[in-house]
Amino acid sequence: MLPSLFRQSKKSVSPHSSGRRNTCYALIACSFFFLAGFTLIPHIGIEGDEALFAAGIYQPRAELYTLHIGHSHVPIMLMSYLGALKSWIYRPIFNAFGAGPITLRAPMLLVGVASLWLFFLLVRRVAGEFAALIGCALLSVDSMYLVTVCFDWGPVALQHLLLVGGMLLLIRFYQQGGEPALFGGFFLLGLALWDKALAVWMLSGMGIAGILTLRRQILGTITLRRAAISAVAFVLGSMPLVVYNAGNHWATFRGTFHRDTSQIAGKALFLKNTAGGPGLFGWMTSTDWQTPAPHQPHGALETVSAGISALFGQPRHHLLLYGFALALLLTPWVRGNALRVMAFSLITMAVAWVQMAITANTGASVHHTILLWPLPELVIAVSFASASRRLGRAGIPALGAVVAVMLVSGALVINEYYTNMVRYGGAWAWNNAIYMLSDYLKSAPANNIILMDWGIMEPLQLLSRGKLPLGMGDGPVSDPVPSPDDRELVKRMISEPANLFIAHRKGFEFFPGRGPKLAQLAEEFGYRREMVRIVSDDWGREFFEVYRFSKQATVSVH
Repeated sequence: MLPSLFRQSKKSVSPHSSGRRNTCYALIACSFFFLAGFTLIPHIGIEGDEALFAAGIYQPRAELYTLHIGHSHVPIMLMSYLGALKSWIYRPIFNAFGAGPITLRAPMLLVGVASLWLFFLLVRRVAGEFAALIGCALLSVDSMYLVTVCFDWGPVALQHLLLVGGMLLLIRFYQQGGEPALFGGFFLLGLALWDKALAVWMLSGMGIAGILTLRRQILGTITLRRAAISAVAFVLGSMPLVVYNAGNHWATFRGTFHRDTSQIAGKALFLKNTAGGPGLFGWMTSTDWQTPAPHQPHGALETVSAGISALFGQPRHHLLLYGFALALLLTPWVRGNALRVMAFSLITMAVAWVQMAITANTGASVHHTILLWPLPELVIAVSFASASRRLGRAGIPALGAVVAVMLVSGALVINEYYTNMVRYGGAWAWNNAIYMLSDYLKSAPANNIILMDWGIMEPLQLLSRGKLPLGMGDGPVSDPVPSPDDRELVKRMISEPANLFIAHRKGFEFFPGRGPKLAQLAEEFGYRREMVRIVSDDWGREFFEVYRFSKQATVSVH
């Protein structure tokens, strides 16, 4: 494949034949992406934010804003900046196939495959077959792109699909005309804004980049009719977000931006770790020092994966960042339209990243920085393809070797994530003890199941399909000194013997101290805690505790 990939087309090879061949290579890259992601799916547990959209499907419903249509409650917003598009998509999927790790993750993995394919088509339109194949291949082995899409806790998968799809349709409109493409492009961009209002980072970046690099092309296509079509399509796509904000004093845009420049250096490190590949080791996957009894590989796939990991020294960094730096160094050899595409991509990324860097509580996580993707691969692909045509005979094989090494390094890091998941399991929020806990609770007699920490509600809600009597109980013990009303609420919770309480074990708590504070208040009211069950993951780590409260026996003195 690699010699063909980097061979310049000759007169003896028709463009049609070359296009078919490159399309086949792109489909191979998409297939690798899907298969690699599918092998990861079953090996770690479900994280709270990954299952957040279940609050718009199952009881206890917890969406922020709904529309009441007859007897139906249609979720519109899950949070002030997070729309319910994912809840809409998953309701029929779960109704048809049930709810579990496969049905949770496979649809978003397919969304990732679709975005990868659309990216190939996009790059082909703006930079040609050669660049499209380089970009598609590099994106297919980008471990951060794969893992964040497959375990879509950001959520980011739909963001990538909608933004790439919107750009593709707008490029198609510019090149071929046709107002349906114009309408569709702006509709998808509006839909992206409803899905997650943080899409404004990329949308504003694209707008500023377009003005700075494509002003003549944009002005040449604008008419009053086309401007109206664009505006109507964008508003229709983002209509649920508009409806919510119109009735809530534009809460999305008032409450999501708080300036904070104190963490820019740390956020730059997160960007580096996202580009380099190691950003989720130790956070999503556990490590050797966190796992007392690592699993040994079983079966051919696990054995081969472990062997490759050992042979290459357990690599956790791929070469995308170095490829990106090389692409910038090659800029003097980039000309014409390719240079405009590079400039557009770089400005878009810069504008988007600066916004997350100066905004409080954003940018210091992989699920934010990955929103800049797949533009890094676009820069690399366009630069390499354009420069290779001007570096003479030596340039083509040299860049071919660079891309080949980058592809291997990316695949090795994906393999390392797989090996770590198999050997050490999921870390902290991604532990697979949640499956054991769900199975136990389905048969445990309880009037109410009261959860004392973050990250438990949404996975149980999804896995039980809303059939467990779940409720949060950490609120009354969240303050250092509970108010009289909170104390009364605690007394009502603990006085019912049929209530079960669930918390993380010490060392795995997200909000430490709430469980002990509940037990202390219970003692003041004359109740004692009775441990019902301790739930461990497949590696023997005790993650959850299930307990109830009973009235302490009084001792009479004669």
